[in-house]
Parts: sequence; C-alpha cells; structure tokens
Amino acid sequence: METQVKIQRNPTRSVRIGTATIGAGHPIAVQSMTATHTTNVPATLEQIQQLLSAGADIIRVAVDSRKDADALAEISQQVEANLSVDLQENYRLAEVIAPYVSKLRYNPGHLYHHEREKPWQDKVKYLAEVAGEHDCAMRVGVNCGSVDPAKKEKYDPKDSISPMLESAFDHCEFLDSIGFTRYCVSLKDSDPQQVIEVNRRFADERPDVPLHLGVTEAGMPPDGIIKTRIAFEQLIGRGIGDTIRVSLTLPNSRKYEEIEAGRKILADIAAGRVRTVVDFGLNELNIISCPSCSRVENEAFIELAQQVKEMTAYAKNYAITIAVMGCRVNGPGETDDADLGLWCGPNHVNLKRGPESLGAFGYDEILSHLKCELDQLIASRVAKA
Repeated sequence: METQVKIQRNPTRSVRIGTATIGAGHPIAVQSMTATHTTNVPATLEQIQQLLSAGADIIRVAVDSRKDADALAEISQQVEANLSVDLQENYRLAEVIAPYVSKLRYNPGHLYHHEREKPWQDKVKYLAEVAGEHDCAMRVGVNCGSVDPAKKEKYDPKDSISPMLESAFDHCEFLDSIGFTRYCVSLKDSDPQQVIEVNRRFADERPDVPLHLGVTEAGMPPDGIIKTRIAFEQLIGRGIGDTIRVSLTLPNSRKYEEIEAGRKILADIAAGRVRTVVDFGLNELNIISCPSCSRVENEAFIELAQQVKEMTAYAKNYAITIAVMGCRVNGPGETDDADLGLWCGPNHVNLKRGPESLGAFGYDEILSHLKCELDQLIASRVAKA
C-alpha cells in the first residue's frame, strides 16, 4: 500500500460551487475549460460530457456575447455539471447567464474595457449581487498578461507580480467589505516560478482565501505538464491550492487530457512522487503556448504551435522564450515578455519581438519569418558571449 504524504493545507474558508466544495480541507478540485465555440451547442455539449467522463469537478465556458450566453443557458439545461462562466469584457452578461451556472469568473484587468467611466468597485458590487441572487460562487481571476492598467503603471515594467497582488488584494478586500465571501482567487503566469512566487505571497497575506492554481499558456504535452507540475508540487506541497487546472494546447478531441494530467499530478504529490524543480529559461529554449479555448479564432493555431516546437528544436540550448497565443484577447499582452511572440487572428499571425510588432503574416508563411528572427537573435547572443 502506498504511503500518503501528510500535507498541512492552508486554513481557507469553504466555497461551494454547485455540487463541489473547495477549501477548508476538501479534496482539491480539478477543472478544465471547453475549447469549442460556445454557440456550437452540440460540440460544446459533447466536450463537456467528455470532460465529465474524465473526472472534471468544474467546467469553465467562455462567454463573449449575448449569443454565447444564450447558448450556454441552453447547454446548462442538457447537462449535469458544475459550470463556471468565464466573463470577458462585457461583465453585464452576468445577469443573463448567472441563473444557469454555478460560478462567475471575472478578470479584474478586463473590467475597465466596458463602461470605462464607472469605478471598478461598482462593477464588482454588481457582480456580487448577481452571484448572490442566483446562488453562484465567484472567482477573481488575475492574469499576468491582462492586469488592470491602473495597477500596472504604478510598478517597474519588470515587476509583474506586484500589480497582480495589489489587484487581487484590493478585490478581496472590497468583496469582504460588502459581505460577499463566497469567492476564490487565481493568479496565473506562463512562468512556473512566477506562479509559485505570486501565489506564495498571496497565501501568506490571505491564507483564508481558496486559491485556484494554474500555469497559463503552459503549452503542449509533455512540456506543459512538466511546467505545471513544477508549480503545483511547490505550492500544493506547501498546503497552497484548493482547485487546479492544467492548461494544455490540445485538439478538441484530446481536451480531457487536462483532467487526466491534473489527477495524475495530485496523486503523485499525495504519494510523495515529486520531481526535481527544473529552472526553465536558464540554459534552454522555452516555448509557451496557450490552451485552446473557445476564443481561438482559427484552429490552425494548434497545428502551428506544434510546428513552432518542431522547427525551433535546433535552438534548444539557447535561453530564448517563444510565445504562441491563440487569440487577440490575451495574446497581445501575454507575448510582450517573450523574446519572440506570435498571437493568432482568424487569418493572420502577428509576429513580435518583445513588445515590438514586426507585422502580420499568413499561417503558411509565419514559420519562415519566425526562423529568420530566431536566427538573428541567436547570432546576437553568440556575438555577446
């Protein structure tokens, strides 16, 4: 019989999400997100059932429009699942979809896009009121690539952690002040070391708040699983984390592998089967790519991510980060910190060198332009060595 490691979990409060409960010593819940277009009801239903069969506790679905909201309402009537709605820039869609889901997820960095003259506190109060009325939990989802500009401009551009933390602390304090405590927080980055640091610092300050853990844009398996494992081992091993997602770039038919990977990591940590922490970005190529979700406007992105990985293999011993993002919601911001970045639109791929835009190219020509930039970057590194 396998020995189980005794981990002292953080003393978080409990938060009920439909039939699941996180925090307060409950088992760590495993989540995923649908990658189908939400308005494609049959395909989204099929993917939800696939994720449920794999053991998903909570399933997140993106809603960007009223059509998406209406589709999700229809979907919810045909499936027994703890659904979490991923509200993007139009936070007002909460009142349309809240009756049909168990959790509302909003990104503090996206609230300013809609009704910009209105204080964020008014928007969050509205969300909390809608959630309370319809028996929904909430997640405050802070993301490194889409931090509230008002927070970001207060810190050194190289410091991505402080604005994330300030945003999370402010939103928690405000929610507490209005009496809404049925929420959890996520603080995500594509760098596992940043994920470890930002979540550790948050948990030190707010050990009462349940945390959803994830490495955003972890990439393709097996690299994406390894990056995520690094963060999860360090955080869960410290008792931090109440629900998780392994974000992988996968075809729709394989999305269930996110759940399988999450369950395997949790089982390994519980059994003490942990690995040596890998320092990504030290002396090796690091490719980050976002998980395919319903915001992807061209599924060619998934194949492109694999092609980038194969094409750049010759640069494996160089400390270079290449980011491949599947949409224009988070893509522009989340490629800024990469040495070379690609964010994919419906017909073209936007190529960047750091925050500098190098132009938009067709899917059939982007690899040659990327290779040219990569070769120049390697040459400059060699010249400086």
